[in-house]
Amino acid sequence: MPLAKDHRVPELPYDALLVVSFGGPERPEDVLPFLENVLRGKNVPRERMLKVAEHYHHCGGRSPINDQNRQLIAALTRALDARGPRLPIYWGNRNWHPLLPDVLRQMASDGRRRALAFFTSAYSSYSGCRQYRENIADAQQAVGPAAPRVDKLRVFYNHPLFIEVMTDRVTAALEALPAASRDRASLVFTAHSIPASMAATSQYEAQLREACALVAQSFPEHAWQLAFQSRSGPPHQPWLAPDVCDALRHLASHEARDVVVVPIGFLSDHLEVLYDLDVEVRRVADELGLTMIRAGTAGADPKFVEMIRELILERLEPNRPRRAIGTRGASHDECPTDCCPRPGK
Repeated sequence: MPLAKDHRVPELPYDALLVVSFGGPERPEDVLPFLENVLRGKNVPRERMLKVAEHYHHCGGRSPINDQNRQLIAALTRALDARGPRLPIYWGNRNWHPLLPDVLRQMASDGRRRALAFFTSAYSSYSGCRQYRENIADAQQAVGPAAPRVDKLRVFYNHPLFIEVMTDRVTAALEALPAASRDRASLVFTAHSIPASMAATSQYEAQLREACALVAQSFPEHAWQLAFQSRSGPPHQPWLAPDVCDALRHLASHEARDVVVVPIGFLSDHLEVLYDLDVEVRRVADELGLTMIRAGTAGADPKFVEMIRELILERLEPNRPRRAIGTRGASHDECPTDCCPRPGK
């Protein structure tokens, strides 16, 4: 018997969630093909690519990012099943399997027509937002007319739950320092450097500084700064600075002895965290005589999972408050046509 009209469950405007991420190799033989996908069309010397390949091989030839995305999706699935909205979750990558065209093809086969997309990037830039949207558009074109429509969720660098998670991570890192030196530790927030030309066409650096300031306000006794890491362009090309190693050298020259490095620009402990920070930057810290504690990332923290759920509910309930703290307010849902253009365009 059909439900009475007044009790009919309304149809959701979206029928799936698509988690969109960067991708990474799952085995040693994937490393070079993966990096060639990442760097196709970019002015990155082959020597740099081979050096990065060594970083992957140092970690067994397998990127942690895929398993970390699986953990996040599992946690999010449990949250949506328990508290709604009950949306099936798909996962597609820009640069390695599962690739976006294959996933959109599966979604079309499953009858999905309109999906929300969560990008594993908290900030706006060409590489952190617009390029993902371009990759989705290319995948839709490859699939054809049956491809689902995909609407991205907003960036969330100033969402209170993201800030809470990162504040918790800093607190835990500070508590790992000896009590006698804890109060004098400096905070160095890090994010992936990007070319200055790309930074000039986006709010990437301003959003990062806002997120750092929001976390740092819980630690007023600690000096803090934003530094950058993992640059990959040719030496003559300007990229965002200072490099995190230079930041540590500056601190050491001013008699700092303890530092907490906070990878606020990353959402999980993938290669740029596990190698670039835990190996390369730690080596520099040791040479300088600095005690370095590296704070964790958001990962699949329950607060972070709840934040994603809130972002979904925003799009399903137009009158729902859009939570954001700081001075910049909640970001837009639909990116303007001139948002984060490719540098030089």
